[in-house]
Amino acid sequence: METAQSEMSIIPNGKGHEVAEDSTVPMKTLPQDGEQNCTQNVSPRRFEDAEGNVAESQEFLSTMENKNTTGFTDFEGKTSFGMSVFNLGNAIMGSGILGLAYAMANTGVVLFLFLLTAVAGLSSYSIHLLLRSSGIVGIRAYEQLGYRAFGMPGKLAAGIAITLQNIGAMSSYLYIVKSEFPLVIQAFLGVDTTSSEWYLNGNYLVVLVSVSIILPLALMKQLGYLGYTSGFSLSCMVFFLIAVIYKKFQVLCPFQDFSFNGTAALNASVSVEPAIGFHNDHAQEANDSCAPRMFTINSQTAYTIPILAFAFVCHPEVLPIYTELRNPTKRRMQHVANISIAVMYTMYFLAALFGYLTFYGKVEAELLHTYSRIDPYDTLILCVRLAVLTAVTLTVPIVLFPVRRAIQQMLFPNKTFNWVRHIIIAVSLITFINMLVIFAPNILGIFGVIGATSAPCLIFIFPAVFYIRIVPKDEEPMRSTPKILAACFAFLGFLFMIMSLSFIIIDWTSGSSKGGSGH
Repeated sequence: METAQSEMSIIPNGKGHEVAEDSTVPMKTLPQDGEQNCTQNVSPRRFEDAEGNVAESQEFLSTMENKNTTGFTDFEGKTSFGMSVFNLGNAIMGSGILGLAYAMANTGVVLFLFLLTAVAGLSSYSIHLLLRSSGIVGIRAYEQLGYRAFGMPGKLAAGIAITLQNIGAMSSYLYIVKSEFPLVIQAFLGVDTTSSEWYLNGNYLVVLVSVSIILPLALMKQLGYLGYTSGFSLSCMVFFLIAVIYKKFQVLCPFQDFSFNGTAALNASVSVEPAIGFHNDHAQEANDSCAPRMFTINSQTAYTIPILAFAFVCHPEVLPIYTELRNPTKRRMQHVANISIAVMYTMYFLAALFGYLTFYGKVEAELLHTYSRIDPYDTLILCVRLAVLTAVTLTVPIVLFPVRRAIQQMLFPNKTFNWVRHIIIAVSLITFINMLVIFAPNILGIFGVIGATSAPCLIFIFPAVFYIRIVPKDEEPMRSTPKILAACFAFLGFLFMIMSLSFIIIDWTSGSSKGGSGH
């Protein structure tokens, strides 16, 4: 019980930083692989009595002393391995999959595969760094790792990065609802596109979805309760992948747009002339328009790294999921992360490959829009749209949890759980994100800018520098191989950030249509 009390005095308010350094051995309460739980003499009642005095920021910071005690509520340490994979996979999977075919069109198949593999491997390594740092000091909150490493500046930097990254993610998810939901309703009802009915207005629809579906799920007290919705969300994306593979063998290339004036332009004698409204890179010749390219470098290649980094970022959710994992060990959580990343990696590559091989250089930044240009009334594509809408909608609550956690860590570090504050933060976040989505210029801008700034921090820079600062020098000297690799990892993150931001700024200032305009 002394260890639990020392953590409670250290973590919520950050006042016990020096005590933590003097208590390295008892603080290291997270079990190593195969270690048995040695807290049989701990009274569950004592935890229950202390429950009301624990700051809300402490909810995700449980140790092995309390993970199996029946007195602890909040679903601590009870989430199964499979549900944890679902939750982390759902945190990884999102609207980024819709932009990967476009990324492949601007890099080529081989270069895309190399970049995707590299980012997936680096993401797994960065999770290893987070778990290692967490195991050293017994802290399972990203912001508190920042405080443990650099004091209040580290805590604020982590909290701000998580907030920006996840608001960008939620904005991109709701942008899909805004852009796709009206099209689905139009197709089902056969309504003319010029209709001014309220249920065809994307702004109204995104607010309706936010209030009726996202908000109730976001008000859940614990992340573990969302395992079932995460599993259903991932099954929707599997359906999307199957449909993309199937349509590859149904759509002929080259093709024309579907004519909205009542004349069906899609027929057997399609023209080799590029479809109106599709973007072409450097006036690609017609006889090459249906041939895959292995390597491609152009101005839009700059968007590839941010999109990929944004597609794999799940690091704010790793530590909360770790805390709620049943029988948590570093190896067990690393297996959860590796399985989630491997499954998402496979789905990403297959979706990008078959999406690209369907439309080649004419693929748009949002893959579903490209299908709608051929036949907006295709029944299969309508079902796919509904599946994607469902998936991204159910992902928003998962991503909202770390943002609320970051806000509480920064503004209310010493406060106990309060439902009023819990609800107010959720409502405020969803309201702000809805306003952002309604006025956002396009989804590609969200992917590029957010992915180029906060994603490299959360994936590369913060895990590495936290690891270097937190792991004691007597365990790993500064010139040891692990810390040298971590330093190189942080430097790589800085390079990715500077390169991506530079290319995007150059792209915008040069007036390129894809970088700064809508679809």
